[in-house]
Amino acid sequence: MARRPQHKKKKLPAGLIELTIDSLTHDGRGVARREGKTQFVEGALVGETVRARYTDTRSKFDELTAVDILTPSEDRITPPCPHAALCGGCSLQYIDTEAQIRFKQSVLQGQFRHFGEITTATLLDPMTGPSVGYRRKARLGVRYVGKRDEMLLGFREKRSGSITDINSCLVMDDRIAQHIDELRSVIRSLSVFRAVTHVEIAAGDTEVALVFRHTSPLKSDDIEKLIQFGESHQFHIYLQPNDADSTHRIYPATGAERLTYRLDEFDLNLKFHPLDFTQVNADINNQMVSRAIEWLQVSSEDRVLDLFCGLGNFTLPLARKAREVIGIEGADAMVVRGRENAEHNNLKNVAFYGADLQADFTQAVWAKEGFDKILIDPPRSGALDMVRYLPKFGAKKIVYVSCNPATLARDAGVLVEHGYRMVKAGVMDMFPHTTHVESIALFEK
Repeated sequence: MARRPQHKKKKLPAGLIELTIDSLTHDGRGVARREGKTQFVEGALVGETVRARYTDTRSKFDELTAVDILTPSEDRITPPCPHAALCGGCSLQYIDTEAQIRFKQSVLQGQFRHFGEITTATLLDPMTGPSVGYRRKARLGVRYVGKRDEMLLGFREKRSGSITDINSCLVMDDRIAQHIDELRSVIRSLSVFRAVTHVEIAAGDTEVALVFRHTSPLKSDDIEKLIQFGESHQFHIYLQPNDADSTHRIYPATGAERLTYRLDEFDLNLKFHPLDFTQVNADINNQMVSRAIEWLQVSSEDRVLDLFCGLGNFTLPLARKAREVIGIEGADAMVVRGRENAEHNNLKNVAFYGADLQADFTQAVWAKEGFDKILIDPPRSGALDMVRYLPKFGAKKIVYVSCNPATLARDAGVLVEHGYRMVKAGVMDMFPHTTHVESIALFEK
């Protein structure tokens, strides 16, 4: 078999160069031009003059990191987190929070123009909440460095697979953020500490769970140490020796393996497994659910479809308002979880089904009656195949919740081609201090 040619990495230019930043990319890097070539500069803002160091060079562009800020933008602040320079958990902490929102709004508007050519929709005021202590879901990487006898615990570094060793976290739920050093210590105390690759963190309203992923079996003493750690801090402790299906709880010893969160406006308690998908920001989630249902103007006569419904985050609140709600998921485990939550909340007018969400499901038994309103909350890849089928249902209103403005804009263009009009849209700051842009849009027939 012939070997693929190995491309030699180009030698980077030495020293620093001076650049003036003209704009920002969708991922927050500054953009400048030098001798006709595009320069992407990490850590630089529009209008700033900076000295920057090369990190990569290509034929059409270079990548650099700002080292000295010669003329700072009025939007620049001192990052509140001591790990901000390296940690990839947050990448915009050097930008004022209001400026972060303006940036995210500009990204959404830019994507509408570029992909969907949609410029007529009303852009609403952003949905905002706490910018610290908001993060209820996280994955902390673990790595032991033998040469220094150090156990690293933290998020990945920016644009790197290395781990930033942290002892605090500005954005993480304080119930775990204040115990990071102790978490590192208990991992280091295990006989197979090198086998722990990461820790999944999940928090409900009243419980916090830690899932330890390990590649070698733990000894009884190790398990006892983790149980004591959980008991001491009131953490639920799970082990994951293999794939997700191998995950099991070791503390507490009794009770269902569930955490809970509440949607007060709809008098709902939702239960979830620590590895289930849930929104990381409880405050924004509450606002988002309320806005989606308000925009759909659900009445007691409506039959509503919730696509990519998950464990029922939108489905069950919709069921409080509608005649009937159908929740559709591609993952069987989430179908089961949705049914559990419907039963737990004593809702009889809601049903959950599994389906291939890339196929035409308009002829399914549950679909043949059509729908008055539709809510769709797809993954980052969007729902290009699905939105082509949605017009067959004849829904008067569609609310599209998105975690990727590019695929929202692309899919919006398809809905417009099929006779829908995008009435309004807005940014939801689900992930403050990051470049993630969450948004919501209303379409009407």
